[in-house]
Amino acid sequence: MVSLQPPLCDFGWKALDFDLPGVDGVRYNLARAKGKNGLLVMFICNHCPYVKAIRERLVKDTLQLQQHGINSIAIMSNDTADYAEDSFENMKQVSQQYPFPYVLDETQQVAKDYGAVCTPDFFGFNANLELQYRGRLDATRKEAVENAPRDLFEAMLQVARTGQGPREQFASMGCSIKWKGQ
Repeated sequence: MVSLQPPLCDFGWKALDFDLPGVDGVRYNLARAKGKNGLLVMFICNHCPYVKAIRERLVKDTLQLQQHGINSIAIMSNDTADYAEDSFENMKQVSQQYPFPYVLDETQQVAKDYGAVCTPDFFGFNANLELQYRGRLDATRKEAVENAPRDLFEAMLQVARTGQGPREQFASMGCSIKWKGQ
């Protein structure tokens, strides 16, 4: 397991469209995924211990963000041939815990287009689909800490209210995306 930190926010970068199959049998693109106040695009997977550790907090935060017009979508871009736990069938099982679409980026092109480097990797967009947040879920990394600042939630709440993300952000941390052929 390689632990990586992605770069911080490139404010104003426009979200690139995608067309990916969801585990629910629906195809998703930006227009279908976006909320009235923005969109949280998350690169996650099933097997990563960082993702497993934050799953409950992630569900709580995305549910609360929905109430503020911020929708979320989770994209799984790992090589499923080498990481069977991340297979589409296993994604279906894990997705039962999620209040957001969980989609497969089988070609890994969306992850490359976004510059995603790890799981989890969070991209928070405003209503105009301009990047306003690229950072961590919270300060706890893998272990939940009581009363830890909810960085992603607070940032996306600010985006919902003002269209702008906080200027101070902290990089997420997680396992490297499992690229095909590596």
